Amino acid sequence: MRAVVQRVKESSVEVAGKTIGRIGAGLLVLLGVAKQDTKHDADFLADKILNLRIFEDEQGKMNRSLLDIKGEMLVVSQFTLLGDCRKGRRPSFINAAGPEIANEIYEYFSAKVKSNNIDVKTGQFRAMMDVHLINDGPVTLIVESR
Repeated sequence: MRAVVQRVKESSVEVAGKTIGRIGAGLLVLLGVAKQDTKHDADFLADKILNLRIFEDEQGKMNRSLLDIKGEMLVVSQFTLLGDCRKGRRPSFINAAGPEIANEIYEYFSAKVKSNNIDVKTGQFRAMMDVHLINDGPVTLIVESR
């Protein structure tokens, strides 16, 4: 699994002009699922992201996690994160999981985060979405399970 994690002041996702998810301070997670990924990868990634110390403490140092600040998370499925651009001019998505498996692991990841008392909002799987955010910092990280 591959995730782009962005610390945000706020974020939202729209489908067909309608807002379907909105959060305040927390993390926007763009999530890509690879063919070989399992729930074990989702467990690892959820734990890693929840505990990343990327929020500032009173001294301005990145010492707090999403759990520490009781922030929110917006999770948006994004298979294009698995695009391989090494050859040619068109990305290859051969390593991306098929829709059934990807959706199952995406939903499992979101439920895993929710089970840690985090308010989680999601995008709509396989939909064209408009994602809005106010990046805080900016702080943007790539986190992978393998």
